[in-house]
Amino acid sequence: MSTPSSKPSPGQQFGGDLLTEIFDTSLDPGYVEASQRGKRATIWGLVGRVMALGAIGFLLAVAYLKVDVDAPEATKARQQLVSDVRRNQSVADDLETRAGHLRDEVAQMRDQALSDAGGDATHLRNLEALTGLGKVSGSGITVTVGDADNITDPVTGRVKPASLGKIYDRDLQKIVNAVWSVGAEAITINDQRIANTSAIRKAGDAILVDFRPVSSPYRIVAIGPDDMQKQFDATPTARQFRSYISQYGMNFDVKEHDPVTLPAAGDPQLRFATPAVVPPVTPGGSR
Repeated sequence: MSTPSSKPSPGQQFGGDLLTEIFDTSLDPGYVEASQRGKRATIWGLVGRVMALGAIGFLLAVAYLKVDVDAPEATKARQQLVSDVRRNQSVADDLETRAGHLRDEVAQMRDQALSDAGGDATHLRNLEALTGLGKVSGSGITVTVGDADNITDPVTGRVKPASLGKIYDRDLQKIVNAVWSVGAEAITINDQRIANTSAIRKAGDAILVDFRPVSSPYRIVAIGPDDMQKQFDATPTARQFRSYISQYGMNFDVKEHDPVTLPAAGDPQLRFATPAVVPPVTPGGSR
């Protein structure tokens, strides 16, 4: 008696192998290879990005440490410069005070010599006051103008100067010219007397009056007639700067002051001199 064979029929073997092949190789080999290459590229790209970020972080850390190390040195150098400027300014102020005392002594001796020779020292004093070479006392107005307040960044907290509200040398020139136009007899800017040869100019971010630096707020003190404030307020310059208060936050104020004494300007340098030519006297007595 024979036993049935366990060997599948050719039809059954073909059907099973085909289904197994379909499930095991559902994708084309080319797609499988491309997928593997994409995975490898993604891994290497991720590694490259991580390395790049690490290098950037390292460079930023080095830069921060460099700035952190250099900051104390920069602060120290700046403080040293500020100290030098203040010390030299103090020396210059002392020398200016001494020069003023010497000018007063020379003026007294000159007046005495003129009086002894029959000259008119009073007339000379008046001329000195008009030209800025002599002290002047009297009442008048004080014009105070200053830079706009600094701006604080709400995000970073850094303080920045308001560039649109900054006072420049041309602004001081306008105000001084307007004060002269309403009858001022003598003017100072931050205690620096303005003479007929004075210059108001800038050097970098600083403003110089006769080569001496002045800083905000600028106090322009003028001696003149009693109605000088009313006349100055009516000038286009005063109206213009009052509009800057609301537009740019600039500081501007005009008020009368009690009698004050304004210092004399520095002695001007002698540029040239010519002898006085006296016309000859004719025999008839006329010249």
